[in-house]
Amino acid sequence: MELENLASNKVAGGWHKQYSHQSNTVNCSMRFAIFLPPQANDNYRVPVMYWLSGLTCTDENFMQKAGAFKLAAELGIAIVAPDTSPRGDGVADDENGAYDLGLGAGFYVNATQAPWQQHYQMYDYIVHELPELIEANFPVNQQRVISGHSMGGHGALTIALRNPQRYQSVTAFAPISNPMNCPWGQKAFSAYLGDDQTSWQQYDASVLMAKAAAESQQLPTLVSQGDGDSFLVEQLKPESLVAAAEQHGYPLTVEMCEGYDHSYYFISSFIEQHLRFHAEHLTEV
Repeated sequence: MELENLASNKVAGGWHKQYSHQSNTVNCSMRFAIFLPPQANDNYRVPVMYWLSGLTCTDENFMQKAGAFKLAAELGIAIVAPDTSPRGDGVADDENGAYDLGLGAGFYVNATQAPWQQHYQMYDYIVHELPELIEANFPVNQQRVISGHSMGGHGALTIALRNPQRYQSVTAFAPISNPMNCPWGQKAFSAYLGDDQTSWQQYDASVLMAKAAAESQQLPTLVSQGDGDSFLVEQLKPESLVAAAEQHGYPLTVEMCEGYDHSYYFISSFIEQHLRFHAEHLTEV
């Protein structure tokens, strides 16, 4: 698959590069960014952290604001940040231009409902097409970890819970932990998946964690949540995730961070902790 290099910047001894490609999964041109640490070369392949961003974000938010490159370079971990939705002419969007549905709000699901299903296949894009593309074109190995923020935290948790064999660990910042029971999730799932809520369960981390624990498919999991987050009570509901983990013995650590909000100030304050957490579970770091 042909990649178009849009930008290249040397940083922390490695390289940040931005690419576009034609996606067969979401049926449009997609953009992603990759940080390659200085250890990565034709003779040495490095593990990858996949980062999933939140509502309204693109591949640029994390790469420009998180401050992750220096430690990722030290640890020898590549970082891949995809876009948060399909984009372009002909891609469906909310008719009222809402920020929480349509462009920038793919929710990392495979849509089944019109008009979304033609392009909004973000689950398959993240789980299958993107890593296959990365592993075929860059000096990385098949050691993968996954992380994300808010909507992307929801995506990271649900993808890891459904595919424990593909990842060594998972972390999330302020994830939408129980989307079936919050306004963001209910709006998106109704549009993308329809009214049958049994189909929603495959994209709800609190539901999936209980199932995964029962089936002994467990990954080391870290969640950081600011107690000053304005979305905490109505949208994020980490207590649902904690209850599922405690009831079923899932290896989940949830850290409440005093005073922190939902912004990249929060993420940049704890990203090094998350990178070190992942490094502990990567066999080739």
